[in-house]
Amino acid sequence: MDPVGVAAAPPRAEAGPGPAWPSKCPWGAPKAAPMSCSLADVMSEQLAKELQLEEESAAFPEAAAVAEGPFITGENIDTSSDLMLAQMLQMEFDREYDAQLRREEKKFNGDSKVSISFENYRKVHPFDSDSSEDEVDWQDTRHDPYRADKPTITPKKGFIGKGKDITTKHDEVVCGRKNTARMENFAPEFQVGDGIGMDLKLSNQVFNALKQHAYSEERRSARLHEKKEHSTAEKAVDPKTRLLLYKMVNSGMLETITGCISTGKESVVFHAYGGKYVHYFTNEEDKIIPPECAIKVFKTTLNEFKNRDKYIKDDYRFKDRFSKLNPRKIIRMWAEKEMHNLTRMQNAGIPCPQVVILKKHVLVMSFIGQDQAPAPKLKDVKLSSEDMKKAYYQVLNMMQQLYKECNLVHADLSEYNMLWHEGKVVWLIDVSQSVEPTHPHGLEFLFRDCRNVSQFFQKGGVTEALNERELFNAVSNLNITADNEVDFQAEIEALEKMNEDHVQKHGKKVSMFPSDGDPPSCGE
Repeated sequence: MDPVGVAAAPPRAEAGPGPAWPSKCPWGAPKAAPMSCSLADVMSEQLAKELQLEEESAAFPEAAAVAEGPFITGENIDTSSDLMLAQMLQMEFDREYDAQLRREEKKFNGDSKVSISFENYRKVHPFDSDSSEDEVDWQDTRHDPYRADKPTITPKKGFIGKGKDITTKHDEVVCGRKNTARMENFAPEFQVGDGIGMDLKLSNQVFNALKQHAYSEERRSARLHEKKEHSTAEKAVDPKTRLLLYKMVNSGMLETITGCISTGKESVVFHAYGGKYVHYFTNEEDKIIPPECAIKVFKTTLNEFKNRDKYIKDDYRFKDRFSKLNPRKIIRMWAEKEMHNLTRMQNAGIPCPQVVILKKHVLVMSFIGQDQAPAPKLKDVKLSSEDMKKAYYQVLNMMQQLYKECNLVHADLSEYNMLWHEGKVVWLIDVSQSVEPTHPHGLEFLFRDCRNVSQFFQKGGVTEALNERELFNAVSNLNITADNEVDFQAEIEALEKMNEDHVQKHGKKVSMFPSDGDPPSCGE
């Protein structure tokens, strides 16, 4: 027998009447039985909530710290109200939903450097306030990645840190973040995008390019707005002009406006069907409106009139009203000038549009054409030799009538401003720039008209067409005898100088030209 085992054996108890049993189980003492738990403890919601919070805090320590809050029970809240019970249940549901949302967010992002936030889908926000007066939008309190949490103050020495960790104010990262934050100062119309959650850095070169582009877009937008609100554009009218046209239609003067038929440097022409009668803007008796009308809208853009003032500033009818300080008035005077010139031509029997009415810069005239189709210009129509010869003599006769009976010079006469209507008659249009012969440049304008007319009909094969000097003498009866064009123009300038000196001396627009064929003294 092993001596150790003998020594370790417990001493025997004294013999007794019964069998001898050891006082202790050789396999060890049995465990104590667990204490029984009552049914109330098992069904306790508070105990279940605590166990759930412990599990969530163990799995998501950061999210559990935000979700912690006082547990609402019936002991500290009056649950007699159904509304209160509904609010309590909704709050519990929202907290459970947010906890699930945080778990999904963490699972979705994983270890990615670019994370996606589900913050906008949360039901209960950490910045909720019980006081309605202190309520703030939780989105306004979020961290702005463009701005530092604390303002970084650059010392006077221009850098911070020491040794290898030194950072100057010209650091690429610091400047990039500052440039990103400065994009907020751009105009609201300039879309800079949403960089929330991203650490964006813009180099100085990129930021300066964006800044210049933003300023250019802002100026361009302002120019477009100015042009849209205060001026007429190609085939369009500004609100003030549109209101004038609406009034004409509503008054019954016009039946309808069909559309644009012509555009030019100075005006846009629309076609319209006339009404029955008009007593619009006039004290005269009712007029019969032509079946078809042409609406000439003078453009209110000032660029087109920078070089046109020479046609109006020396015209005695408008000289006192001419003001270079207010160019917009010139545009209305330009329309009024064409109305007066057309009236003179109509009284002399020259084929031209009939004036219906003038309102500001909108002139309504009779339409030269039929069924919305305007009569072709003389440059666009192909005439036979007989019709071309006929048209030439008509133009010659109209130029003489215009000079002698109307006391006017067209000043822009060419095949572009003459219409061939009904296959037999030449009509004159566009007389807004027409001036009187006593104008300081009236004879120069007449000589230019004669050159345009003579060249056109000579190219058209009219052998009887006079050259520009002969045509000038035929229209004006001045009988300037010069062998070449240079001397001819010199004599014209001398006559204009004599007439201007006479006007300045006597203060009257009386022509100093020879009495034979003089145009009558101007008056209307």
